[in-house]
Order: sequence, then structure tokens, then C-alpha cells
Amino acid sequence: MKHTRSIPRHHAFTLLEMMVVLLIIALIIGSVAVMVQGIEGNAQSVTTGAKIKALETALTSYKIANLTYPTQQQGLEALVTMPAAEPRPRRWSALAKPDALIDPWGRKIGYRNPGKRNAGGYDVFSLGPDGLENTEDDIGNW
Repeated sequence: MKHTRSIPRHHAFTLLEMMVVLLIIALIIGSVAVMVQGIEGNAQSVTTGAKIKALETALTSYKIANLTYPTQQQGLEALVTMPAAEPRPRRWSALAKPDALIDPWGRKIGYRNPGKRNAGGYDVFSLGPDGLENTEDDIGNW
């Protein structure tokens, strides 16, 4: 009984197998890129909502100290620097930092007193990614 020793063969990938693997990798990378892009847009909206809530809290503190909200003319800047316009606040302190007044798209967060959407109150809002007012992507305290 003779034992023949088989010579080990080195198997290589075929061109077709390599193409299938590269296609799968490309699909995975493409899917991740699309998901990350959606997450970034959502993160900007969530960040804007949080900034608006923080500004509402600062406006409430301003009203408690001064018995009124900042006027339309004074704007949200009254939370950062002492207003020069009347009515001048009785007790003023900085309640926000300047960057709190800028949305993730680089535009100033809007303020209306009296509000259009909050009758009897005020509006704090961002125009969203498109920068246009009264569109679906606006983010505000309404």
C-alpha cells in the first residue's frame, strides 16, 4: 500500500469573486455615507431645538428680573448685552453667550415680541436649513 503525498494546491480568488467582494464593500460604504448625512441634518435640528429651549429659559429669567420680556427692538441681544433702548432693565445680567444666538446654519435666531405664532407671547425661531420663513423646516417655540 503506497501512500502518495498530495502536493498542496494554492487556491486563488477568481476575478469574479474579487469583484463581488468589492461590490459588497462599496454598497456598505455608500449606505453608511447616506446614514451619516441624515444623522448630521437631524443633529442640527435637535441642536437648534435645544438652543431655542435654552433661550426660552433665559427669557423667563429676564422677565422675572425685569417684569417684562425684551422688546422687539431690544431682541435676543438683551440676553447678551445690556439694552440701551427703553425700557431699560432694572436688574440686568448676561443670561446667554453670543454664540447661543446663532443657529447651526450660521444665521441669527429670530425673536418677535409680540409673537405671530404665539399670540400673547413671543416667538423664538430658526429659519432652518433653507433660510426661508414660513416653510416646513422652520424650528421654533410653537
